[in-house]
Amino acid sequence: MTSAFDPITVGGTRLANRIAMAPMTRSRAYGGLVTELTAEYYAQRASAGLIITEGVQPSVTGQGYPFTPGLHSAEQVAAWRKVTDAVHAAGGKIFAQLLHTGRIGHPVLLPDGLVPVAPSPVAARGQVFTPDGVKDFVVPRELKATEIEQTIADFASAARNAVEAGFDGVELHGANGYLIHQFLAPNTNRRTDGWGGSDSGRIRFAVEVVSAVASAIGGARTGLRLSPGTTNNDIHEPDPHPVYQALVQRTAALNLAYLHVMEAGHRELTHAMRRRFPGAFILNPHTGARPTGPEELTLIDDGTADLIAFGRLFLANPDLPRRLATGSPLNSADPATFYGGDATGYTDYPALPA
Repeated sequence: MTSAFDPITVGGTRLANRIAMAPMTRSRAYGGLVTELTAEYYAQRASAGLIITEGVQPSVTGQGYPFTPGLHSAEQVAAWRKVTDAVHAAGGKIFAQLLHTGRIGHPVLLPDGLVPVAPSPVAARGQVFTPDGVKDFVVPRELKATEIEQTIADFASAARNAVEAGFDGVELHGANGYLIHQFLAPNTNRRTDGWGGSDSGRIRFAVEVVSAVASAIGGARTGLRLSPGTTNNDIHEPDPHPVYQALVQRTAALNLAYLHVMEAGHRELTHAMRRRFPGAFILNPHTGARPTGPEELTLIDDGTADLIAFGRLFLANPDLPRRLATGSPLNSADPATFYGGDATGYTDYPALPA
C-alpha cells in the first residue's frame, strides 16, 4: 500500500515524499523582492516532498496585498534564485505559485493610478490591509478582450521567469476568489462575450492561461490549484460540479504535473475530478476550523490523493515530514508569526532533537 512517505514523480520532478507545503501568503517582500529571510524560511522546510511558494504576482497589476513578491522583472528573478538555490542545496523541490489577485486589492497597492481589474465590474464585499490601513474593496475595472490576452501572456512570461530563477515548476492559482477563480464564478463573471455567459465561456480564461504556461515551460512543470465551491473573497458558485469537471476535462490533455484541490466540503466532486485528471492529485482536504493534521494522511493510503498539502502545521514545524513519520509532538502555529517582517518565531520554532 502506498504511504505518505513513499517517493513519487510529479510531472518530471522526483519527490522524496508525498507531503506538500501549501502556498501561504507571507508579506515579507519589499519592492516586490524576496529576501535572505525568505531563503532561510523555505530552505528550513525543504524536507517537504514539494514546496509551493506564497502567491507571486505575474505582473504589476496582479498585486493585491502589501509586501508580496513578483516574478516580472530581472531583479525579482535574481532575488528568487537565492531562494531556489537554498532549497535545492537542502535537497528540496519548489514550485512558484503564480497569483493574480484581480478584484482583490486596492489602488493604493498599485502604481501610476492603476486600479484592480476583473472579468466584470463587481466589487467584493470585505476589506484589505494596505500600508495606509484597512480599506474597503473597490469596484474593479472590467478587462477588455485585448487586456485578457495580455494577462494570459503575463502568466506565461512569469512562468518563464520562474524557470530562469531556478524553480522546478509553477502552480497557477485558480482558487480562493482570485482572478482565475473570478472568471470561473457566475457572481464575478457577468460577461456575455466569449469569456463568459456559459460554463464553457467561464472556463475559457483558465484553460487559456494553463495552455499558455504549459506551452511556455512544458506541462510537466505546470500545476493548477482550484477550490470548487469555496466562498473566499466573496465568491458564490451555487453548483460547481459542471464547471470544474469541464475544466479538468479540458486541461487533461495538457499533461500537467498536478492538480491541487482545496476542498470546501464537496468530497464527491473531489473524487470526480481525481478520476478525470491523469496527473498527480494534491489535496488540501476540508477539515473545518482545524488545520490539516496527521489523520489526513489516510487519504493517501486509500487513494483519494497522491499528495496531501499542509499549511499552518508547516509554519510551526519546519521538519513536519519527520514529525509525521515518527509520530513526534507537533508545535502549535502561532498566528503572531503569520505575517509582517517583524514577527517573531518565523524561522526559530522549537526543533526535535537530532
